[in-house]
Amino acid sequence: MPYWIDVSTKTHKLRLFLGKRLIKTYPVAIGKMLTPTPTGTYKIINKQPHPGGPFGAMWMGLSKPHYGIHGTNKPSSIGKNVSHGCIRMYNHDVLELAAMVPVGTRVVIHK
Repeated sequence: MPYWIDVSTKTHKLRLFLGKRLIKTYPVAIGKMLTPTPTGTYKIINKQPHPGGPFGAMWMGLSKPHYGIHGTNKPSSIGKNVSHGCIRMYNHDVLELAAMVPVGTRVVIHK
């Protein structure tokens, strides 16, 4: 049974599943009105620890170019619509998630 990720832009939650079993729920920040987080089904295509800049402790790129799941250097932004479309997580949360999910993990983003 593979891991997969469900992101709700409405509730600002990222949920990690193993098959049908919910493993953990994380709070996230999403895109603002002018740069919304894209809905759809994607895959994690790469991981980059400590990418620098505003991406916090980890970058996990999605199969939609220029979008990813990443940490943040602004933890107060979590739970808000503030990014350029990426999914932001607390640094400790994104490190935990990245340690569990391999490249190729399915990511479903919806309202």
